[in-house]
Amino acid sequence: IRPEDDPFIEHYQTPPILEILCEEDGDFADSMATFIQAIADSETLITKESVRRYGGFYGPTCVVDFALMPGSTSNVVNQILKTIHIPVMHKQAILSAKSWGMNTSYGIGDSFAHAIENGASAAEAAAKEVESMQMIYKEPVEAQGKLMDDAGHSSFDVRAFMEGYKKEMRSVVKAAMDDGVHYGNIVTVPAYCVGDIGHHIGQASYNMCKDDVTLAIIQATAKVMEASLKDNLGKFMHPSQVLNLATGSTACATEYILELDGFNSTMVVDLLTKRFHNYVQQYPTRGAAAELHNCDFMDMIHRGSTYISAARKARSSAKIDLVPKVNGFAVDLGAITHNEVLMNPQRYTYPACGITVRFSSLMRLADYPCLLTPEPVTATMMTNIIALNKEVPGSPVRGCKNCASCIIDAKHEYCQWKESV
Repeated sequence: IRPEDDPFIEHYQTPPILEILCEEDGDFADSMATFIQAIADSETLITKESVRRYGGFYGPTCVVDFALMPGSTSNVVNQILKTIHIPVMHKQAILSAKSWGMNTSYGIGDSFAHAIENGASAAEAAAKEVESMQMIYKEPVEAQGKLMDDAGHSSFDVRAFMEGYKKEMRSVVKAAMDDGVHYGNIVTVPAYCVGDIGHHIGQASYNMCKDDVTLAIIQATAKVMEASLKDNLGKFMHPSQVLNLATGSTACATEYILELDGFNSTMVVDLLTKRFHNYVQQYPTRGAAAELHNCDFMDMIHRGSTYISAARKARSSAKIDLVPKVNGFAVDLGAITHNEVLMNPQRYTYPACGITVRFSSLMRLADYPCLLTPEPVTATMMTNIIALNKEVPGSPVRGCKNCASCIIDAKHEYCQWKESV
């Protein structure tokens, strides 16, 4: 799989699943048709959101956010869903399909931006945007195929893969429907089951990890998570606590490594936000997803900094190890402090001036923080949490995720987390 094709490995599952649901449940198909018409009826909203995304109005944005942050596709989908009258479960399923469920690679505003830059009027660009948004729900598989054609995908036949996947998964989807699994979970869990082979374990990842320091950061954060989970095994009372510690421990680890080079989350959020606004000027047709991983990275270190800062304050001047706590669970940072590579950055630059080595590797990972957040663990654990709560939609996140990008660009009033269908 070509590096340029590997990000899309995660986007071939939800489209076939969504088609199966429509084919097996006529009522859901009717609800989808109502939603597709509502997209056309919401041209004013879509135009406004596309203009804002094109001009960088919201600042750094995760366009395929797993929550409902301003500027994200799920945010706009939620606004449209609130205008129509279909069963709530159907609304939630449609919303889930473009959050943790990944119905195609499309992100809001992409067609609009390219049309504008190619000389179209705002009205013409808006019409193209509406058409693109409708297509990903009218014909999910073909829409994804066309998106990959436009992206120059050549590693394999994506349409054949999706059709084969659809055939193999139909009986599984029907069994889940019969078992009372929420449709929002049916479109989400299959998307959780992919991403590692060909993507997280792929050529681009390998190329990135040729750098010793970058690989050491990934390995050390994973070991911090493992040690922290093992240390707290007897203390967990609920599955969500395990997930919170898993993701919180790696957030602590990443922020701690950042601080070893004299940086902190506030400085990095400021830097990447300023860079974003300049990037918009230089690349008006930037990919819709260009800065989404920067957003994930900033959110992670921002979260980690709250735990690290609290631990530093609690330790005061005592000469003891720094032990941050995530919701009361201790995080073991020993895998970092005992790491030969991370504790000897001078070996990877001009030795007398090795003060930015770890930071430079973290900036590489800011474009690809999937193994720091860590995505494979989150996906696996969320699959199990959803299995224990099959009647409740597990996506998107129905809560404020404390977006780091809001520190600079105040945009809380444009969020939809409290209004989620």
